[in-house]
Amino acid sequence: MSTAPAMTTTFAVVVTCYNYRDFVVEAVDSALAQTRAPKQVIVVDDGSKDGSQDLLRERYGSDPRVTLLMCENGGQFVAFQRGLAVADADVVCFLDADDRWEPAHLEKIGAIYDARRDVDFVFTDIVLFGNESRTIAYADREMDLGYTAIATFELFHWYGAPTSALSLRRAMAVRCLDLPGHAASTWRLSADNCLVYGASIFAGRKYFLPTGTVGYRIHGKNGWWSNRGPIETYLNRIRSRGLIHEYARLAGIGPSAIDLVKYEFKTKPNPSRAEIRRYASLAMRTRGTIFKRIERALSILAYAFRKPRAR
Repeated sequence: MSTAPAMTTTFAVVVTCYNYRDFVVEAVDSALAQTRAPKQVIVVDDGSKDGSQDLLRERYGSDPRVTLLMCENGGQFVAFQRGLAVADADVVCFLDADDRWEPAHLEKIGAIYDARRDVDFVFTDIVLFGNESRTIAYADREMDLGYTAIATFELFHWYGAPTSALSLRRAMAVRCLDLPGHAASTWRLSADNCLVYGASIFAGRKYFLPTGTVGYRIHGKNGWWSNRGPIETYLNRIRSRGLIHEYARLAGIGPSAIDLVKYEFKTKPNPSRAEIRRYASLAMRTRGTIFKRIERALSILAYAFRKPRAR
């Protein structure tokens, strides 16, 4: 009796560049050097004025592995859309032109996608280099986060990472980037919000895999934590809340969805203590008497502590 071969996930890598001539070759070369080769490497130059386009044409114009899209400036959200439009693979990864991957990056995340056809979104830790040196991670261990729509809708919790550490199945990426025209101007920067929040609200199953393979270059004040005063913080949060509510409208999610919080929590095989507290607090927001809300919170705690737990 023959055994069906394991399904092998294919990858498209979308590299977005705007005036990063000094860095973009390192980013593209890191995508091409993967031990698990991507099906496509798509470079979207978003109207650079620093010679990036000439450099890209010179270096990759005759390379059949690379698709070059030289575009007018539209911002990061539009660059994502343009790259996705020509992507023909199971999973799409996004790589900023000033970042880089270690050679085993696609091999490591590919193992999750191959084994778990139910997982829609895999993200990793980031290793800072350049002007800073440290690792930033969502958690201290590998974690199946299950579904996260209610926690995202109610708490605006960020189940994700910066652009270069994100990957998602192409169909999910298409849904996340199918937004009204105003999104292009709103998300000229920080368009990774659209991928992270959209995948949560559209009920994508999320998985965090620490790999140590994503290099996030710090130069000037490009880190999201840099140069962000109270006004910028406020405006970013306002925009993010509007984005989440737009996705919720498209998904048909409203205030009554919180009553399903117990069921969403049970999709998480081994939640962290922080996640347990998060969902117990959500249970206290549900409808009904205070006694009913306490009962729901206690049921989440009881369910959680019957399972192995992470710190």
